[in-house]
Amino acid sequence: MTLTSLLIASEELAPLIAPPLVIAGVAGLAFLMMGLVTFAYRDVANRQPQKRSTSGGPGTHTGTHDGVQP
Repeated sequence: MTLTSLLIASEELAPLIAPPLVIAGVAGLAFLMMGLVTFAYRDVANRQPQKRSTSGGPGTHTGTHDGVQP
C-alpha cells in the first residue's frame, strides 16, 4: 500500500485540541489584538518634542542636552 492511499484511507491524521472554527477564532482574536496595539501606538512619534538644533545643520553640537544648559 502506498503512502498516499494509506493517508486517504486513514480516518483522522492528527487529533485537534479544538474544532477548526475555534482555532480560526483564536487566531483572528490574536491578530485583532495585535492590530489594536499597533493602532494605539500610531501617533507616538508626533507626541515627542522636536529635537532640532537652532544653531546649525546636521552634525552641529550646541553643548546642550535635551535643552538644558550646563
